[in-house]
Amino acid sequence: MYLLKNTCQLICLLTLLRTPSLSRAEDKEFLEEFFKREYSLAKPYSGLGFSNSPTWDLMGTAMLTTDYLRLTPDQPARQGAVWSRVPLVLSQWELKVHFKIHGQARSYMSGDGLAIWLTKDRMQDGPVFGSKNEFIGLGIFVDTYLNSHKKADRAFPYISVMLGNGTLSYDHNRDGIPTELGGCPALARNAKHETFLLIRYSKNTLMVMFDEGQQTWKDCTSIRGLHLPRGYYLGASSATGDLSDNHDIISMKLYELTVEDEDEPREEPSIPRVDDMGQFQVEIEAEQMSAVQMFFGLLVAILGLAVLAVVGLVLYGRWKQNKRKRFY
Repeated sequence: MYLLKNTCQLICLLTLLRTPSLSRAEDKEFLEEFFKREYSLAKPYSGLGFSNSPTWDLMGTAMLTTDYLRLTPDQPARQGAVWSRVPLVLSQWELKVHFKIHGQARSYMSGDGLAIWLTKDRMQDGPVFGSKNEFIGLGIFVDTYLNSHKKADRAFPYISVMLGNGTLSYDHNRDGIPTELGGCPALARNAKHETFLLIRYSKNTLMVMFDEGQQTWKDCTSIRGLHLPRGYYLGASSATGDLSDNHDIISMKLYELTVEDEDEPREEPSIPRVDDMGQFQVEIEAEQMSAVQMFFGLLVAILGLAVLAVVGLVLYGRWKQNKRKRFY
């Protein structure tokens, strides 16, 4: 009897431990979510940063403490990153990132921000928030500094989404606007509350939400028809230039989603893509029109100069002819 009672208690305990939590946005489309420790980074950060760590690698100025992982300190010209060693093979997932960006400088004198990655290549530093440009995969950027000299129609900090196919280049001087798929402003620097980013990928739809510590998710952007291959690597990176901030990652927790109609056949893309590429065509067409306008402007200028030259020659010939008549 005693053994039976203990067995029942053990079964109940195991059932509670295996019971998945409700979806972050309480969407009825999602049936369950399961925490996946092998893709997650959370306290107590056991083994993180050591060569024998089975899951994560540090690079650059990234430094681990008991409470957070600091990608870059509040010092100029620093780069740091953390990358998963385990390729993500899930087709439906949700990533919750707990981060903190803070520093002593005023809001317009801080930089540059941090990036959350899911890319084909890992552990490659570069100019895009501490990681390589012309990447293949997904980049979500929390940009804290306005680089463009043009009058911006957005407030900073700003969260933006980019999908790289290996040829698209992130334009840092223009704050990535030419290749941006979507985004939103967010009070992500020197916040009085904890800051969280939620990235959900399901049924070829990417949804990004932001929580400013009010325990309510704010919709940032939703991109449909976005195709991501499996087997890419999660990562986070940051960089400072002349301006700086502390960029900290407290946790990155990944959940596997189970959704309705999950058994439907799913196309496995070989390279990231978006069904509607109008986001890129607008900028490309604008640049092409500028080149065409420049060509026709130059052509008109040359024709104008030619006309002026002909008129000048005619007037000079008449003047010379009139001058000869005076001697007769």
